[in-house]
Amino acid sequence: MRLRVLGSNGTYPTPGHPASGYLVDHEDTLILLDSGPATLPVLQSLVDPASLDAVVLTHIHGDHCVDFFPLFNVLRFGPTEVRGVPVFAPPGAAERLAAFAGAGPDHDLFRIIEFHEALGGGRHTIGSMDLSFGEAVHPVPAISVRVDGGGMSLTYSGDTGPGGDLEELAAGSDLLLCEATTQGEPGPDAYPFHLSAGRAGTVAANAGVKRLLVTHLAPGLEPAVSVSEAAAVFGGPTSWAAPGMEVVL
Repeated sequence: MRLRVLGSNGTYPTPGHPASGYLVDHEDTLILLDSGPATLPVLQSLVDPASLDAVVLTHIHGDHCVDFFPLFNVLRFGPTEVRGVPVFAPPGAAERLAAFAGAGPDHDLFRIIEFHEALGGGRHTIGSMDLSFGEAVHPVPAISVRVDGGGMSLTYSGDTGPGGDLEELAAGSDLLLCEATTQGEPGPDAYPFHLSAGRAGTVAANAGVKRLLVTHLAPGLEPAVSVSEAAAVFGGPTSWAAPGMEVVL
């Protein structure tokens, strides 16, 4: 199994740093995890988007799904005819995406895309990989996702505050790709819907994962500080999900 980081900025992209988007492949199966702004051109530089076997959108916040719309247009108008691409997203996501696109029931959106509601505890098999979903803690319906293939496992937090299903979902994973939006010790009034780097380390330690990649850092933060704070709690191999990074499991 291989992970390729298309982008990992939290909140918004900056030059050379797209927002959230990750490509996972095993054997001939390709799955896109999130489609944040500025990730589509990176995806196109790596693979033909028509070769995607599935897309997972962890939630409908712009920094995780804005490039879904140009992706749809590539699949719709590109040189390769594509129909029925599975898109897994939390409850209500399909309706919100369709409303933004002005898509009625006969729109091409519903011929090109096959929406599936992703719920905590849900499982699906896509080619050579298995997807498992857990509920995340966020202001809108949100999920975390685990990908298993070839005896290896990767868990992606999406956006989540403390709690939810992430630790259970990630238990024993070879790699945890975990949001670490902030740095420092969260105070009593800390925003409850994101993790700090230290709390990402806590999740990794409690879940017993083998390796931690911190991601979704707020723009302007120094990644080395986030890595240090997460590693101090986790105690295992920790690094930053830099754009362009490849990890082979």
